[in-house]
Amino acid sequence: MNRIDKKLQEEGKLLSIYFTAGYPNLNDTVDIILKLQESGVDMIEIGLPFSDPLADGPTIQDSSTHAIKNGMNTNILFDQLKGIRGKVSIPLIIMGYFNPILQYGVEDFCKKCNEIGIDGLIIPDLPMDYYEENYKSIFKKYEIYNMLLIAPQTSDERIKKIDSISDGFIYMVSSSSITGSKDSFSSEQLEYFERIEKMNLKTPRITGFGVGNKKTFEAAVKFSKGAIIGSAFIKNLHLNGIDSITKFIHSIKD
Repeated sequence: MNRIDKKLQEEGKLLSIYFTAGYPNLNDTVDIILKLQESGVDMIEIGLPFSDPLADGPTIQDSSTHAIKNGMNTNILFDQLKGIRGKVSIPLIIMGYFNPILQYGVEDFCKKCNEIGIDGLIIPDLPMDYYEENYKSIFKKYEIYNMLLIAPQTSDERIKKIDSISDGFIYMVSSSSITGSKDSFSSEQLEYFERIEKMNLKTPRITGFGVGNKKTFEAAVKFSKGAIIGSAFIKNLHLNGIDSITKFIHSIKD
């Protein structure tokens, strides 16, 4: 069984953390992963930096630019993650845009993920239909999950289709805007969460975009299995460094 499925079957709500590989420093990747696991995080999304991240707000964009300047690329990330499964048991997901994956070669990328022990990918700019038609069989071959996204403007018909072909979880984007942490959710966002809840989807949902503190985490997980924190975590890394990770995670979970 995929580690993502095992984690989703556990009781309680899940906290997933996104960070950009190669930020703040090129070789921080493994240290951050180990610290996150030690701090009690349930899943980790490793961001593969890209020069034109369409869905990302300024915090993640800046971290991506910084990581690329540090020298981070796909080959270096894979080198850093060699042997990671000797130390880490929680699900590891790579989140990135399709262009670097395509340049590497989709099959080669999936094969490498399988060798290293990556459980799944989140590719915001890979359309569901294009994935299903061209790449689903490759992902299946290498036992890599592709988590699909839904947003407030996604039609019920499309959501049902995504639900029918999804592995792992559905990434429930909390708003149609770019990433970034907020202090609370709007009434429109809460209505959207409720609308999706009433659809009784078979696939668990994890909420992302706009989750950045205990209040928004707790609001998000009322309507989903878990939530993803990215921008707020990266801001904390920038301000307080790796040693502050445990304190940050406990401020959300405790």
